[in-house]
Amino acid sequence: MELRQLRTFEAVVRGGTVTDAANELGLAPSTVSEQIRALERSLGVPLFERTARGMRPTGAGERMLLWARRLLDAAEQARCEVTGRPRVLRLGALETIAATLVPRVLARLAERRPGLAVEVAPAVSRDELLSGVAGGRLEAALLLDTGEALGDLGFPPPAEPLTFLDLDPVPLALVAAPGHRLAGRSPVPPGDLAGERLLVNVPACSFWMAADRILGPGPERVRAGGVAVMRAWAERGLGIALLPEFAVAEALRSGALTRLGLAVPDLRLRLVWRGDREDLPGLRDVLYAAAA
Repeated sequence: MELRQLRTFEAVVRGGTVTDAANELGLAPSTVSEQIRALERSLGVPLFERTARGMRPTGAGERMLLWARRLLDAAEQARCEVTGRPRVLRLGALETIAATLVPRVLARLAERRPGLAVEVAPAVSRDELLSGVAGGRLEAALLLDTGEALGDLGFPPPAEPLTFLDLDPVPLALVAAPGHRLAGRSPVPPGDLAGERLLVNVPACSFWMAADRILGPGPERVRAGGVAVMRAWAERGLGIALLPEFAVAEALRSGALTRLGLAVPDLRLRLVWRGDREDLPGLRDVLYAAAA
């Protein structure tokens, strides 16, 4: 059993096919296939079911996945201790919040654990973050969610259970251009939003999901783009938008936008990690410092 085989095994589980694993690792598909076969020969059991749709882990493969990450973590820790280099903990974050909410968490870490090395990996996809944590490529990730369970905002949680901790509230605001027909009315019943143009990004966007929960199906969804685009379109009267307060605070202060009088619950900045990896050196420090 070799470390390179374990890394390849993990990549095949993540990608579901030899081709996807080969692309991720920069290897030839034949090399990936041979490393998987060699690992299976060394263990004496099949790790995958080969189907027309790809590779699916067997029961032995599922058990091997847990051991693969433990062994790779142990090898990395040994390398750090022998060479004297500190282990760098990889913290993933959605690009939406990487520039605004993550610095607050990093400041806590620097204050409470000044010797801790943390590398932030921005991601454009929540699925990328969750699969990174589940697969061990990230030690933890920051994302937006709500409710009592991971994914209550509306996204599917990963198949492998993850542990999470809510850090800070993320207030939302329903905004429109000054002069909007509902400006100055308080409260605004959700039913009064029927037929309004609600500016959105993509269905997987946290703020689209929040709108589905808070506003319901009444407003017409109009695809605009990211947070900056939705804000700019709202300022020009092209629709209303449900956005984080940090993204519209300046526009509200300047009068470029007005807040509509609908009570909007907060989202939560949620830290997600694998419970079976809490013993990694430094990870509990991250959890403690981020939550303090």
